[in-house]
Amino acid sequence: MVQVLKPEEVTDRYGRMFCRGVYTLVDERNGVAQVREECSARGPVEWDACNRKRAGGAMTKVTVEGNTIIMDTIIGEGEVRFGPASKDLGGQGLRSLIVDGDKVRTTWVGLAGASVGIGACLPQGPGTISAEYQDEVHIGGAHQVEVTIVTPKLMRVIIAVDDTDTKQQGASWSMVLKVARECPVGTLLEHKIVQLNPNVPEKTTNCVSVGVSFAVREKDLPALLAYFKEALRKNTFSQETTMAYFVGLRIPKELEEYGWRAKSVIYNIGQARDVASRNGVEVVEITGRRGTIGAVAAIGCFDLGVRAAGLPEDFVEHRNYFATIVPSS
Repeated sequence: MVQVLKPEEVTDRYGRMFCRGVYTLVDERNGVAQVREECSARGPVEWDACNRKRAGGAMTKVTVEGNTIIMDTIIGEGEVRFGPASKDLGGQGLRSLIVDGDKVRTTWVGLAGASVGIGACLPQGPGTISAEYQDEVHIGGAHQVEVTIVTPKLMRVIIAVDDTDTKQQGASWSMVLKVARECPVGTLLEHKIVQLNPNVPEKTTNCVSVGVSFAVREKDLPALLAYFKEALRKNTFSQETTMAYFVGLRIPKELEEYGWRAKSVIYNIGQARDVASRNGVEVVEITGRRGTIGAVAAIGCFDLGVRAAGLPEDFVEHRNYFATIVPSS
């Protein structure tokens, strides 16, 4: 018999655990999804990441950023393999990720101590709607647990901005971060400062653009965009501020290449708009058009990790240093 528990019921049964939030992002156009799990400590995140990578299943890639584990997955089902060491090591893995209307159902399997993470911790994390347990549940020890966790279906929205300051006042990176942190819609995931070509004549000082990403329900996207448009108008110091946004988990290759080249090439507004229109990027003029070039580039660079913050020569002249901080794919 299936037991269905709400997060507070899981907490009552197993005590307060360590998950600070779980977000399930879906990109049905590309047939992929992403599960982001925030923990109160880094140790469980690193251990879970190794266990899930070993198990395979529906997961295609796993990375750790601070106390957050980020899992790229298929939409569908995969075979979880714990291997011959499972009796000694335990294990946990994601068996399937299924879209069910405006919700997502993720099914997890855990053995021994690893069963605590997916059987007691994830199901009570903020963002969980309910957890469905198969048969009688025993967590920890030498037991195996299977649980299906139901979460809202979310989309990733990247909002990028450029040209908000002048030579006399303002800083784009801090203004956009303040606006994003105060946003009442969705959940702020990441903030990126993107270094662009320092030889651009119209730059203020650093020549950077800024991007932020949010997890948001599809129905709430208009409210998120409306908030940013109004907040940027109120806070910008420039008459050339432009916002761009992109919905999805995969940055198109042409868009990524444009963003990387914008660190050494001087583009014009027409070129930026052409790249945007071919790659699903919407451009919104806030007070002007000149920020289009950098805003589109920020989206292109958003998933480049620390490379977004540097220039191409940084990764040639200091390759040994950056090899230690740039995770391999």
